[in-house]
Amino acid sequence: MRQAGRYLREYRVIRAKASLLEICHRPELASEVTLQPVERLGVDAAIIFADILLPFEPLDLGLSFAAGEGPIISKPIRAAGHVARLASFHPETDLGYVLEAIRLAVRALQGRVPLIGFAGAPFTLASYAIEGGSTRTFAETKRLMYQDPDTWHALLDRLAGIVGHYLAAQARAGAEALQLFDSWVGCLSPEDYRRYVFPHSAKAIALAGEAAAPVIHFGTDTAGFLDAMAEAGGDVIGVDWRVPLDKAWEAFPDRGIQGNLDPCALFAPRAELKERVCDIMDRAAGRPGHIFNLGHGILPHTDPEQVRAVVEMVHDRTAARV
Repeated sequence: MRQAGRYLREYRVIRAKASLLEICHRPELASEVTLQPVERLGVDAAIIFADILLPFEPLDLGLSFAAGEGPIISKPIRAAGHVARLASFHPETDLGYVLEAIRLAVRALQGRVPLIGFAGAPFTLASYAIEGGSTRTFAETKRLMYQDPDTWHALLDRLAGIVGHYLAAQARAGAEALQLFDSWVGCLSPEDYRRYVFPHSAKAIALAGEAAAPVIHFGTDTAGFLDAMAEAGGDVIGVDWRVPLDKAWEAFPDRGIQGNLDPCALFAPRAELKERVCDIMDRAAGRPGHIFNLGHGILPHTDPEQVRAVVEMVHDRTAARV
């Protein structure tokens, strides 16, 4: 979960010389950043360095990142005509630099750990595109969803196709697993998820699955509709810290589960941190299919040694079970 980022000194050195988009656009830099957590933390997988909003560039939505403000979309989607005018999308050409970064990272890893590719889910991408950036209320997103459902579904259907084909292309480039990030979908009610999001997430996952790589379906604050998320698809379902891992797993006993340490727990004293790690592993009970992870991304001011300590705790506890 945001393995590479501002909490790592070696990442900040690169960011001092290049913007986020410049790193993404330069496969050799993206590959280098991808490997930083593997070398520093000893994690069991690498995650390609990219951004979920990169498809907005070839779609001509005017993507940029403002210092301290996050992403800005200068051409937001607010009407049917905006959806109709979206440019065509071909992952191999439009986001070829991401695919090349994957190939470089796989080559550099030399089989030490697998590489995970990822993309934003249709709802999360739509919310950014409609709002013009980040939001706390999702007012414009829900306004379009409720007032113009035809345009809403046309947009999400288009995004589902883009995301699904993009993920499949990542698998063909060498990613051994894929993750669909629905970071903002927790703002919805269970009923709205099923009506307005479910079919589009299902389409994206089905298209991604054609590349025969396992798919992790991730969302935050989704305790109210984990069963629906699992029904939409994914070999593994991600859960956050708001629901106990064992209780969440009851909603989809036939799938794997990813999670679910609170990122803020990394600020806790080492003894309390270990207690929380052990609780999660006790709830998993050694059952196959558990990916120990945070419930969301690492926060910028996190001490890397705390992250490394968690990795070691998980490894030690796992070895003790064998």
